[in-house]
Parts: sequence; structure tokens; C-alpha cells
Amino acid sequence: MTIRVLVADDQELVRTGLSMILGAQPDIEVVGQAADGNEAVALARSLRPDVCLFDIRMPHLDGIEATRVLAGPGVDDPMAVVIITTFDLDEYVFAALRAGAKGFLLKDAGSELLAQAIRAAASGDALIAPNVTVRLLEAFAGSRPAAPPLQPVEPLTEREEQVLAKVSAGLSNGEIARELFITLSTVKTHVASLMTKLDARNRVEIAIWAHQTGRMRARTAGEEPQGR
Repeated sequence: MTIRVLVADDQELVRTGLSMILGAQPDIEVVGQAADGNEAVALARSLRPDVCLFDIRMPHLDGIEATRVLAGPGVDDPMAVVIITTFDLDEYVFAALRAGAKGFLLKDAGSELLAQAIRAAASGDALIAPNVTVRLLEAFAGSRPAAPPLQPVEPLTEREEQVLAKVSAGLSNGEIARELFITLSTVKTHVASLMTKLDARNRVEIAIWAHQTGRMRARTAGEEPQGR
């Protein structure tokens, strides 16, 4: 099945480059391009692409606000949006995720990771650039949370603990499936279960919870995770 993508960036050269990279993929088709946020929202609503790829800094309506309009809380039929930007700022990452983005990439991510993010978003998954995830985890891992992290109402299964560790390491669903020798649909089921049990909205929050509760340190040291 071909994944239909809308690309929005205020720089024509960037739009063209992203469209060429994605168009070279056998399973991806760029169906529209927009130069500002208002145009992006209008095209998204008329074309109904499978994935919207938005820059953050655009005229009239920035990429985060455009994401909130199309995929934010309260949207009846949210679209899959991936944010791509030059600016490696934590506030952008958090704002994009809160607005409903399914992915966050930097423009130096490379064509392979870009295509992976588009495919992940189209399948309902989320992909955050590994370097962004690592930096966010470093910021949280060494800090004391305002309140102790909540333990899940239902204990995690052993397989969920394994998937938790892989998500926290920044692996995609496909990579997790290969490393644990399970199907992609099984991985998605476990990730969805983790989000429910941990009250997490995305993969970054799952990873942060794992670090704050000491589960990642326990796994690294070969210990039994606490709170089972």
C-alpha cells in the first residue's frame, strides 16, 4: 500500500529535497506541498494524506499549531503528523508531542530515518530521533521527579519488561520485533499495553518512566526490575 504524504516547509529547496527523498521510496508518494501552516492545514483537510510532514517554523501558522489543529486533543479524526526541524530544542520536542505529533526528527536525520518515521506514523506508531530521545532521557534520568513515579496498576509481564527496555533504548517497533523474535503486531500490542498501564501518551514518556523507576539501571546490571 502506498503511503500518501503532505510536505510543508517554508523553504522551497527544503520542500523539494524532502519530496524527492520520499518520492524515491517505492511505498511513499508525496501528494502535496505547502509553504506555510495555513496552506498545510487546508491541503491536509482536502487531500487527507496518510502522513503530514511539517517543519516547525512556518509563516502564519507554525508546524506545532498546525499539528494541534489536525491531530491535537479533541480532534475527532486526527491525522498522523511528523515534525521535522533544524532546531534541536527540548521545548519544541515537548510541544510537538503534546500537540499530537507521531514523530520528531531533525533535518540531518538522513533519508533512511526519515522514511522510517513516515512508515511508523502511517502504521500508528511513533518514532523520535534517537539523539533527541537520548538527550531527553539524560535530562530526566539525573533529576529527581517532583513526585515518585506511579507504579502500574497491573504488574508488567516479563515480555512487557523486555519491550519496555527496547523502547527505552530508542528502538522502533520493527527493530524490537527482530531483536525479540516476535511479530510486529505483537510488539504494537505490548507497546499499547505499556502506554495504558503507565498512563503514557507516547514512547518518550514510556522511556522516561523506565529511567525514573530504575528499571533501565536494573536491566543493565542484570537485576530483577522492582515493582513487579
